[in-house]
Amino acid sequence: MKSGAQKPSSDVILRLAKLKETIELHRYNYHVLDKAEISEEALDSLKHELVQIETQYPELITSDSPSQRVAGKPLPEFKKVRHTVPQWSFNDAFSPEEMQEFDARVKRFLIQGGIKDPKPTYVNEHKIDGLKVVMEYEEGRLIRAATRGDGTVGEDVTENVRTIQSVPIVLRRPVSIIVEGEIWMAKSTLERLNKERAAKGLPLFANPRNLAAGSIRQLDAKIAAERQLDSYVYDIAKYEEESGRSFSFENRQVNPAKTTLINSSLPHPEKKISSAFPSTPQTQHDELEFLRELGFKVNKHFRHSKNIEEVIEYWKEWQTKMSKQDYWADGVVVKVDENEYQKLLGYTGKAPRWGIAFKFPSEEVTTILEDITFQVGRTGVVTPVANLKPVSIGGSTVSRATLHNEDEIRRLDVRISDTVILKKAGDVIPDIIKVVMEMRTGKEKPFRWPTHVAACGGDGKIVRVPGEAAWKCASADSFEQQKRKFYYFVSKHCFDMDGVGPKVIDALLEAQLISTYTDIFTLEKGDVLSLPRFAEKSAENVIESIEKARNVTLPRFLASLSIPQVGEETAYDLARHFTGKQEAISKKQKSDNETPIDLIMNATKEEFESIYGVGPKVAESLYTWFGEPDNRKLVNSLLKQVKIIKDEAVSGGSKKLEGKSFVFTGTLPTLAREDGQRMVRENGGDVSSSVSKNTSYVVAGEEAGSKLDKARDLGVEIISEGEFLKMVG
Repeated sequence: MKSGAQKPSSDVILRLAKLKETIELHRYNYHVLDKAEISEEALDSLKHELVQIETQYPELITSDSPSQRVAGKPLPEFKKVRHTVPQWSFNDAFSPEEMQEFDARVKRFLIQGGIKDPKPTYVNEHKIDGLKVVMEYEEGRLIRAATRGDGTVGEDVTENVRTIQSVPIVLRRPVSIIVEGEIWMAKSTLERLNKERAAKGLPLFANPRNLAAGSIRQLDAKIAAERQLDSYVYDIAKYEEESGRSFSFENRQVNPAKTTLINSSLPHPEKKISSAFPSTPQTQHDELEFLRELGFKVNKHFRHSKNIEEVIEYWKEWQTKMSKQDYWADGVVVKVDENEYQKLLGYTGKAPRWGIAFKFPSEEVTTILEDITFQVGRTGVVTPVANLKPVSIGGSTVSRATLHNEDEIRRLDVRISDTVILKKAGDVIPDIIKVVMEMRTGKEKPFRWPTHVAACGGDGKIVRVPGEAAWKCASADSFEQQKRKFYYFVSKHCFDMDGVGPKVIDALLEAQLISTYTDIFTLEKGDVLSLPRFAEKSAENVIESIEKARNVTLPRFLASLSIPQVGEETAYDLARHFTGKQEAISKKQKSDNETPIDLIMNATKEEFESIYGVGPKVAESLYTWFGEPDNRKLVNSLLKQVKIIKDEAVSGGSKKLEGKSFVFTGTLPTLAREDGQRMVRENGGDVSSSVSKNTSYVVAGEEAGSKLDKARDLGVEIISEGEFLKMVG
């Protein structure tokens, strides 16, 4: 470990161990048994998390880690073939940012290799969802086809590969060459086979990759022929020039090794590899053209990119176009085009440094369920919502998923801290479809369905709907109450979230994305994008507005909580009192251990009642509200998301207006009412919303109404904006 590096915690070590164990189990099921218990996308997500942990803590990498392996063990039914050239797999990237890092890494290694100003270019190829095959030709004739296996030893599937019409048995020129490609099944073929099986009452095939793998591993070649498999060839593993130089393209160095059969009585004939071509291709682009010339089927959609920005554009373009192809592809394979650069870059323990698999946004990923909260719908129905460790799915980061109802939680047996699989279809909020049971450590907490939900209002009681899985708030107007509280929370009087108005709040509530005030601050852009009629820019604007609102004064924070009987003026009275108390304690003890919020939450009813402007009813309401565990939890969770900033109106301001009370009415010539009220508070005065005999001044503008009349009746002094500004000037 590097000096000063942070040591991995016990939780990280445990998480890594569970990831290794789970990945190996599902890798074996998928690659060896051709049985998928979770999707390949979900498995990729687990592998990506494993690599991230190992990248952060390289001392945790072990030789038995799934990140250090290529694939599964060969099946025992076939002859084993030891590969002439080791078979590698590519590391994965899932975002443009990771591709930028890949490009920077390539350039850094090239500089270390002696290239002063490297400008690598790239070739993009579709990452076909099929089964990798290594095919060997001698003097233009196919003599061997093998699966990748574990990268060193594969399975001899020559007879089955011969049934594939797109695989040439004899090349167009009599060269000796080893090539690599993908065996795949067309969407239309899978659909036809499933229709035939449905008519016979047989179970349907789940996906093309497993079917292609199962077909190529049939001991009876007639079955493989009936499946109408297809192929694409994309790389040269080895071929020799006429000069006699032997090139192994996979490691870009001379490799005279011969292919041998393990446990086979048929020795591999030793023949010199020769070529009718005068030279070796110098780029990946040339290799593809060369392969096509020899008669191999090469995917026509490969493209050369001058830089990584063009690679990202290609990736974005094919995210939308791929569905029109008759094959499945889950991303783009990106390779440094120049073979000279590939030679300098070389390999890590399991993958080439000169290539990477740039995966399309996944529709299924894994993440951790951090909590379950409740959303109240328009009709009062209570819906559980999963609060997740933010994760990218479908190209956007999300932090919420619906859990539907109590029965669904029981069916999934989902627990707090579980690793779960998310599935997203279209632009709706994702669903949790499965718990990855193998990732459980014993620390997960079973979820108990509550009897009360704070969002319902009143006493929060909920009742089961007879004959349904749904629960509802006992209070009939709970949803409207909840909406009004959220409207007030984001208003200019509280957190002042410009652009997050009632329509946005309604949409967030309807989509079950927020159930507490804290939820607003944990929203990700991908969550907002799931709302109807929300595009990229509008989602960005909402998130930006929320981010700007994270700094708030204490009076606004207190007002935002919608404590019964507590309005803006009472919030300022509370803020002044407890800020002053905290400052006095700090001077005396020379410590800032307790904040004004801490003092408020722990205050007695008698202390609340002693504050100027706080009567017995308000004091009772404050004491009761802060005494509720759910309310204290809400305040503490909000304080993790926002910062209370200094307000001159409650601390350190002028005392010019101390002891004076002001009421503003009508439209003032230049001042917004809120600005005038702020000036009063900053100068030590009080603001009221109603006129009484205790009011010192009424600041009146145009179209002043009943407040002006009442001031005249009570004999309260009426002043203009100009006179007010002179007082505070």
